[in-house]
Amino acid sequence: MVKINDKMAMAVLPASHKVNFDRLKKAAGASKVKLAHEQEFRDMFPESEVGVMLFFGNLYGMEVFVDESLSQDEEIAFNAGSHTELIKLAYRDFESLVKTKGDKVRGELRTARIGG
Repeated sequence: MVKINDKMAMAVLPASHKVNFDRLKKAAGASKVKLAHEQEFRDMFPESEVGVMLFFGNLYGMEVFVDESLSQDEEIAFNAGSHTELIKLAYRDFESLVKTKGDKVRGELRTARIGG
């Protein structure tokens, strides 16, 4: 979860990477981007456990920015709102369901791998 010009948004990228805030700022055409604090969004997802919200930000009125590398995968997997359940979905179906905006999806939002 990130805040883009003080508005909550989602950045979706491989779990082994960190968000590159400069790239996200450019993709969003924003003046400021920062990591959101848990207390800022925990009540926005009452059906999900904290830290494992579904990536369907469009259902909550949020923009969703997806790292370009995920579009190369036939399927993606992500937490299903709990720490014990997983959703596996064709990437093209995810992109269609989330209704991402083309140019905002196609930017590399990631930086170096975590731990490597």
